Amino acid sequence: MYDHASEIVKAAELLRGNIPFTLLSGAGLSTDSGIPAYRNAQGKWVHSPPMQHHDFMNNDAARKRYWARSLGGWLNLYHAQPNRAHQVIAQFQQHGFIDTVITQNVDGLHQKAGSSTVINLHGYANDIVCMTCGDRSPRFDLHQRYAELNPRFNQSASVIKPDGDAKLSAPTDEFKLIHCDHCGGILKPDVVYFGDNVPKKRVEACYQAIDDSQGLLIVGSSLKVFSGFRFARYAYQQHKPVIIITKGITRADDLATIKIDGNIAETLEQFRRLLRLPK
Repeated sequence: MYDHASEIVKAAELLRGNIPFTLLSGAGLSTDSGIPAYRNAQGKWVHSPPMQHHDFMNNDAARKRYWARSLGGWLNLYHAQPNRAHQVIAQFQQHGFIDTVITQNVDGLHQKAGSSTVINLHGYANDIVCMTCGDRSPRFDLHQRYAELNPRFNQSASVIKPDGDAKLSAPTDEFKLIHCDHCGGILKPDVVYFGDNVPKKRVEACYQAIDDSQGLLIVGSSLKVFSGFRFARYAYQQHKPVIIITKGITRADDLATIKIDGNIAETLEQFRRLLRLPK
């Protein structure tokens, strides 16, 4: 019979006895910071699927829709602040219980909370990269330029969606696009869109982090996307303990040494107390 409190104690003891763990985080970690997740606790889509890489790169209309919606939604992501769960994870790292943080999120909130060794598996939404020449720039600057060039689209959205997206009812065919100042190439947030691949060196760094640790702690991810699930499978294959903390089901439930279905921040706070870390 499942005993929630007992499982938390077991997980904390497992973490204490096998330091350091690698931590893998997902969208469920950032919902308390006002950033919606794409899926619910049952792993079902609650928002329309995100932008596809092929569409963004090959369709002007798709890019216009993306940038128009981002005018209404991206500042929500940009101004988001770490919640208590991010802060506790930073404490775990500072006290040696966690070594590397691998995050599927593109919001940078682990770093804002004070985590140091972080691998942004899917990139960082607040940076822009030219897909032709590779020039990089802050997204805030491009956002300001888009707002000035497209004033009728520069308004707060009533519905905020994941990853700085927003729901718009107006057609976006008149939205004006901005291209790279250096080469005229396509400007894209430095994130891995659906249909694209995580850079090989980044994936290898994640595997190396797991090799260098004693276990894997997964927080706030359904692991429905293979890019994150593969690390749960890898840790399991390496006979390392896998602890999962999230609301609802995950793709790796049958690989977990301990699975805790509950509120993420509250569970991590209980971990903190059991590990006798200061507030």
